[in-house]
Amino acid sequence: MSASALTFDDTIAAIATAPGEAGLAVVRLSGAAALEIADRVFAGSVRPSEAASHTLHHGWAVWPGERPVALAAPQGARIDAAAGAALAGAGSASERLDEVVASVFRAPRSYTREHVVELSCHGGERPAVRVLAALLAAGARLARPGEFTLRAFLHGRLDLAEAEAVADLIHASTDAAHRLALAQLAGALSDRLAGLRERLTDAVVEVEARVDFAEDVGGIEVPSHVIDAVTAVDAELGALLDGVAWARAVREGVRVPIVGRPNVGKSSLFNALVGEERAIVTDVPGTTRDRVSETLEVAGVRVTLSDTAGLRDHADPVEAIGIERTRVALAGSPLVLWVVDGSAPLGEADRAVARALAGKPTLVALNKSDRGSAVGEADVLALLEGAPKRVVRVSALALAGVTGLRDALADLLGAGEGGSRLGAATGNPRHAEALGRAREALGRAAAAGRAGMPGEIVAMELREALGAIGEVTGAAVGEDILERIFSRFCIGK
Repeated sequence: MSASALTFDDTIAAIATAPGEAGLAVVRLSGAAALEIADRVFAGSVRPSEAASHTLHHGWAVWPGERPVALAAPQGARIDAAAGAALAGAGSASERLDEVVASVFRAPRSYTREHVVELSCHGGERPAVRVLAALLAAGARLARPGEFTLRAFLHGRLDLAEAEAVADLIHASTDAAHRLALAQLAGALSDRLAGLRERLTDAVVEVEARVDFAEDVGGIEVPSHVIDAVTAVDAELGALLDGVAWARAVREGVRVPIVGRPNVGKSSLFNALVGEERAIVTDVPGTTRDRVSETLEVAGVRVTLSDTAGLRDHADPVEAIGIERTRVALAGSPLVLWVVDGSAPLGEADRAVARALAGKPTLVALNKSDRGSAVGEADVLALLEGAPKRVVRVSALALAGVTGLRDALADLLGAGEGGSRLGAATGNPRHAEALGRAREALGRAAAAGRAGMPGEIVAMELREALGAIGEVTGAAVGEDILERIFSRFCIGK
C-alpha cells in the first residue's frame, strides 16, 4: 500500500457482500463525495445528498447521465472483470439498473467516519456488478482490499487490534473463534493494553523527571516502587501471553496428522474420531497410501485430522510416496497423534516413529485396548523426549476412550492455560511477537533499575516496551505493517 493509498481525497466503492445467488447484495460507497456520486446513480423520492443520516430510501439505481473525465481506477487497483465489462458498455443515461434501497450515513457517524451510502440491490450475478459499474462511472474508485476498514482505523473509529478483529470475525469457523474475534472487536484486548501503557507511561515520566531534576530529588537512581510497577506490568503481559497458543489454535485451526507404524489402527481411529467411514480399513499393512483429511471441532478449535501412510523403511514405490507425504505433514504440524498398538510389545518400528517425533508435542493413543495390554504408559513416554505429551488408552473398533482422547487433544492444544481467558486473549502472531519484545525490554529495564544503572537507560528500555505494545493497537505502526494486515481483507470490507 503506497503513501497515496493513505490519503482520503477520493471516494471508493465496492461490493460488500459475497458473490453468488442470494436475496440481497450490498454495494458500499465511502468518501467525501459519496453523497454527490450517489445522487448521480440513485433515483428516488429523496436525493442522498439531501437525506438525513441513518435513513433508508427506496428507489432505482440508474446509469449516470454524464461520465466524469477521471474514470479509471488508480494503478494497482483491480477492477472485477464483470464490473469492467459493464463499465465499458453500460447502456444509456438514466437507464434503470435495479430496484434498490439506499442507506445514508453521514460523517462522522459511519463505519469509516466518512460519508457512506450503501445500495442494497437484488442478489445474483448481475445486479450488484451493474450498480458498482454505475458508481465507478459516476466518479468513484474501486476500493482496495480492506480499504473501508483501513479508513475506519486511520480516522480513529477502530484501533489496529480492533480492525484486525474484523477480518478474524469474517473468517471465524467455530463459535469460539467468533467469540474471540468479537471480544477483540469490542476492545477487550485494546482496553487491557491501554491500562498497561498508562502505567508504563507513568513510570517513564517519573524516571525521566528524576533524570532532569536529579539535584532536586537527590540522584538519578530508579526508586524501588517504579521497578515494582515495571515488574507487575511484565507479569500481566506474561499472563496475557500464556493464552496465546490456545487462542491461536482457536483463531487459525490446527492440522494434526495421525502417524504410527503400519497396521496399528490409524485409519480405524481416524474414522472413530470423525464419526464416519472416511478411511479404508483392512488387516493388510500399507493400505493407506495417501493422506485422507477431515475436519472436526475440538473444544472450539477447528482440527483437521489427516490419516497418513504408516511409517516404515521398506515399502513399494507407491507406498513410499505416501510415507514421504507423511513425513512432510509431520514436519509442518504443531501437534501429532501417534497411534501405538497397545496389545503388542513395542518394536523397532515404534522406536523409529518415536525418534521422528522428537521435540514435537505428541498425543499417544494406545490402541486395541480390547485385546489386552502389552504396553504401559511409562513405556511409551520413555521413548519421547522434550515436548508435552499425553497418553490415552483407546479401542477404535469398540469406540472406547475416544472421548478421553478428544479431551487430551484439547488439553495439548492449550485449553487448560488459555481456554478460560479468551475475552482479552490474542491469537494473532503479530501481537504475540510485539508483546514478547515488550516483555524483553521490561526485563532489561527492571534489571537495570535493580543494578542502580542511570535512569536514562531504564527510560530508554521502557520507551521501547511502550513502542512494542503500541504496535498492537496501532499507536506506533508503519505503512509496511498496515499493508500486510489489510491486504488479507476482502474487497468491500
